[in-house]
Amino acid sequence: MAKVTVLGPGGWGIALALTAHSCGHNVALWSPFENEVNTLLADRESKKLLAGIKIPDDIIITTDIGIADDSLITIIATPSLAVRSAAQKLADVPNHGIVVNVSKGIESDNLKRLSQIISSELPNDKIAVLSGPSHAEEVARRVPTSLVVSSKSFTAASIVQDVMSCEYLRIYTTDDLVGVELGGALKNVIAICAGICDGLGHGDNTKAALITRGLAEMANLGVCMGADERTFMGLSGIGDLVVTCTSVHSRNNRFGNKVGKGMPVDQALNEVGTVEGYYACKTAYLLGQKYGVELPIINACYEILYNGGNPDAAVKGLMQRPKRAER
Repeated sequence: MAKVTVLGPGGWGIALALTAHSCGHNVALWSPFENEVNTLLADRESKKLLAGIKIPDDIIITTDIGIADDSLITIIATPSLAVRSAAQKLADVPNHGIVVNVSKGIESDNLKRLSQIISSELPNDKIAVLSGPSHAEEVARRVPTSLVVSSKSFTAASIVQDVMSCEYLRIYTTDDLVGVELGGALKNVIAICAGICDGLGHGDNTKAALITRGLAEMANLGVCMGADERTFMGLSGIGDLVVTCTSVHSRNNRFGNKVGKGMPVDQALNEVGTVEGYYACKTAYLLGQKYGVELPIINACYEILYNGGNPDAAVKGLMQRPKRAER
């Protein structure tokens, strides 16, 4: 039995807390927001995100970051914009164990991956990233799911694999931290594009082409940044891409659908809530500029979301690009 602390009681954070609990571990959930903690303590469920999924009474829910002391692993499950802040708070806890990031994104100010952000705040820590095709709604209901954990430390990755694996969650390991993180961040951008195509009324052919060519863009950028191309053929690449592009659980997909139907971007953001792909789109666009990688789908999405581009015109533009070989 180990102690597992989860920072961020959103849907994914709660789902992972429930998973650790089902593995027999002592589990704590932390939030910096007193109102959020009080509501969860009163209801023992997130009625907005995971309605009907009860949080066991022996899972601690608190605003005290000190609860992470003596943890074997501490999971950061906040929105990507709050990852740096969570790591800074964790720096005050002496024995918080291996830090496992499950948020997906890239910091826009400096184009750093989230593990790099955490390492800058916790330079002496072992950092791991857990990613893959995993809707919180399904993991919380114990639907069979597979993920991948990556770390510069094989020992750290193996510990996370052992601690969090159970009868409905199978975890693989890899040492390709760059590929796993980029796959998790960039697939959200392609999922927005898939939602836009749905909103425009396009069919399965369009979505299949979008997923395939979107994956190629992800891999091309990843390789230029030092990733292994094979990682994008795995769980954190094609696996996460398919589930996010095709499911109603995906906020990125729902957001894109509204934009495709003509809703203003700001209004769609307000209606859907946190849309990680919206922020990742800008950073992906900037990374493409930095590394000189052609990213036509991502660039088209950037024009729609940030420059008021017309979604229908963007699709036509992509279809009329100069002819070329597939590879």
